[in-house]
Amino acid sequence: METTSDLQIINRLFEVYQGRFIRFAGMYIRDPAVAEDFTLEAIMYYWENRHTLPADSNIPAYILTIVKHKCLNYLEHLQVREEVAEKLRNHAQWELQTRISTLKACDPEELFASEITETVRKTLEGLSEQTRRIFLLSRYENKSYKEIAGECGISVKGVEFHVSKALKILRQSLTDYFPLLGLLFYNLLS
Repeated sequence: METTSDLQIINRLFEVYQGRFIRFAGMYIRDPAVAEDFTLEAIMYYWENRHTLPADSNIPAYILTIVKHKCLNYLEHLQVREEVAEKLRNHAQWELQTRISTLKACDPEELFASEITETVRKTLEGLSEQTRRIFLLSRYENKSYKEIAGECGISVKGVEFHVSKALKILRQSLTDYFPLLGLLFYNLLS
């Protein structure tokens, strides 16, 4: 049970030191409400533990030490939070810069050309050996149907059949690209 002298001691601590401790904490914390909370918590901590302290303890120094440690913990926590925020800002900046530089380096014509070339390559691989050979002789080696017929030992009508078959399959596989192709593959598909 608390005596009148105990209450006088705590009242005296509040009167004499509370303002000083708040100003001390405020110099570092820069938030008056937090500085006041730390001071009150330190005084209450002292009060709850006063019986465990040596009789010759310097009470104001003890309380100020508690305030100091609360301020240090608070500031170190702020520092960690700022470091994390800085890392997140740096990462976000790096990501944004990466997106900007990759978008600047992006060449839509090259993207579509390589995509179309790959589609044509895969489509041609899917053709029968004879159809693929005849189509390649016609479109890539610019041989006439008559020359191809003689080389492959088939009729000109047979060459026309294989070229038409290859063109039909290529048109189907390149349907999505036709609006973009323009004249790019005009000679190939006509």
